[in-house]
Amino acid sequence: MAVLRSARVELPLWSADDVAAIRAGERRPGWHPQFPREDDRDVASLWREGDPWSTRSVVVDGVVVGSIGFFAAPEPAADGQLEAEVGYGLVEDARGRGLMTDALATVLRVTDAQGVRVRASVEPTNARSLKVLAACGFTDLRGSDEDGHLVLARPVR
Repeated sequence: MAVLRSARVELPLWSADDVAAIRAGERRPGWHPQFPREDDRDVASLWREGDPWSTRSVVVDGVVVGSIGFFAAPEPAADGQLEAEVGYGLVEDARGRGLMTDALATVLRVTDAQGVRVRASVEPTNARSLKVLAACGFTDLRGSDEDGHLVLARPVR
């Protein structure tokens, strides 16, 4: 599970070298000029080497245009169901082409196979992210978190 693939995207796990470059603010060959974004630098602090639940690059046509991953490995929720929270983002130039919907759907095939329910927190004004979540089956609205983000979940399929 080091690299997940669909017809449009590749999702390799971040390496220690990737994380070091992101933390240092470096730009590497094969990275879009807008990558890493501030959110990518923030999530680098959560990176866990070799953990398949950690962060992955979103690669399109050989260029890193964003990231997707889980904040931690799945844990039992209040109802006993294993659950993990996903986070994702793309550089501005890559948005609006369905790439994140494809990337998230690719990750969800793995979570479904492992019996893991997925949740996501999103700013209520982030229409693009809400569209991605709706397209991927996030139908359980759980209200909002302490930061005012909507919390949605997707049942295992």
